[in-house]
Amino acid sequence: MDLILWRHAEAEDEREGLSDMDRSLTAKGQKQASRMAAWLDRQLPESTRVLASPARRTEQTVHALGRKYKLRPELAPGATPAQLLEAAQWPDSKAAVLIVGHQPTLGHTIAQLLGLDDPNFAVKKGAVWWLRQRERDGQAQTVLVAVQAPETI
Repeated sequence: MDLILWRHAEAEDEREGLSDMDRSLTAKGQKQASRMAAWLDRQLPESTRVLASPARRTEQTVHALGRKYKLRPELAPGATPAQLLEAAQWPDSKAAVLIVGHQPTLGHTIAQLLGLDDPNFAVKKGAVWWLRQRERDGQAQTVLVAVQAPETI
């Protein structure tokens, strides 16, 4: 199974009167989302399931991809790696799954899947981490397939 984790692009800072869920992408964030979406569209299988947090900035990020997606409340800010992996049906999903979400959930999930000791793993805004679950010699392995930042496309 392929699990692709995409952190939302750059968003406006929190300010009084604006909830965290309502923060929008900045102009830079819109460019980041467009760049990454173009790269992803060339790489993703057509059958990829696309899930996103219901926060405005994640929906704006995934919208740049131009594919059907589902908003999942369990992917909102504050989600746990367990919630993310359950939504993705990791490692049993037949299709690749793209999740557009938030820090620190994405970093914690990557650290867990790669067996890193420190769960405080940073994921750059707008970046994609592509992981694959495979079996080798009867043992399940998580393989890092790609890491892509919008600035390097």
